[in-house]
Amino acid sequence: MKRLLYTADHEDFRATVRTFLAKEVLPHYEQWEKDGIVAREAWLAAGRQGLLGLAVGEEYGGGGNPDFRYSAVLAEEFTRAGAPGFALGLHNDIIGPYLTSLATEEQKRRWLPGFCTGELITAIAMTEPGAGSDLQGIRTSAEDRGDHWVLNGSKTFISNGILADLVIMVARTTPEGGAHGLSLLVVERGMEGFERGRNLDKIGQKSQDTAELFFHDVRVPKENLLGELNGAFVHLMTNLAQERMAIAVAGIAAAEHLLEITTRYVKEREAFGRPLAKLQHIRFEIAEMATECAVTRTFLDRCIVDHSNGELDAVHASMAKWWATELQKRVADRCLQLHGGYGYMAEFPVARAFTDGRIQTIYGGTTEIMKEIIGRSLLG
Repeated sequence: MKRLLYTADHEDFRATVRTFLAKEVLPHYEQWEKDGIVAREAWLAAGRQGLLGLAVGEEYGGGGNPDFRYSAVLAEEFTRAGAPGFALGLHNDIIGPYLTSLATEEQKRRWLPGFCTGELITAIAMTEPGAGSDLQGIRTSAEDRGDHWVLNGSKTFISNGILADLVIMVARTTPEGGAHGLSLLVVERGMEGFERGRNLDKIGQKSQDTAELFFHDVRVPKENLLGELNGAFVHLMTNLAQERMAIAVAGIAAAEHLLEITTRYVKEREAFGRPLAKLQHIRFEIAEMATECAVTRTFLDRCIVDHSNGELDAVHASMAKWWATELQKRVADRCLQLHGGYGYMAEFPVARAFTDGRIQTIYGGTTEIMKEIIGRSLLG
């Protein structure tokens, strides 16, 4: 079905992204996978190309365009290129809104220009070793010392954790406040007591540095409080819809791309003297996946438009996230099976897509959490 949500401007932007991928990403991606980290020069190149800070105001060096469809194009093209480890979406779509909507004017002038040039790479640190999706279980604490906070604790599974120059921390500022005793504090590279642990060894997206972070008596200036004191819970809930939409967009793009790859493969690969595509079972497999992708794409495109218009609610974002990522997981598994032994070989795109995509149903809120949000909205 013809997609109706993109204009000529969006398609021109898609061509720009594809050129950037061909020139600045794909020639280096294998090395980044081996290194476990993306070169900082690639972030600077993305900044020069105007791919960072799409929604940031022009006065700070950004694109000045909050239309989420541009972010969707970016996610689709990076996913199709097999380069999910270069976390532009994390920087633009997940962390960017915290800075544009919560930062003071002084903070915006201090942080946003570097955010847009790629000189300042960002991360957000919520997850702790003993607290995953449970914000009430966060133990990292910040003690008020008058003109600064003293931060102590640790975080894990932090995307961009090694590269990050600016980390938005979720910390407990009121000991007895539960989920409503948390605040967002910005920790910057070089602050004494801020240390990075291991670059964690993951099964997929190896070029996307994911780290442990440690904080021992880190002095955080009061000027680095982001948003309201003890307001982190509300701030986090406000921004999660876009995070989940970004993940969902990548999920359906991955599923569609895997279907394309596998459709070509079964037409070319022969078994028992004829192409696999001539076997009824193969045709049924392809038909089922194609139908699921088409139905999901229709829903996702509607969600993208609604979000671009400021009309998408948390429930439909949760529906999009869990359905698209679970579809991605199913399609990756079935497509690998249809490739047979070749699907298990690391040099085949389907093998990398299988491992790269497995995290999709976990980060940004697990499938189980998404179902809980949806069910609670319907049943109270």
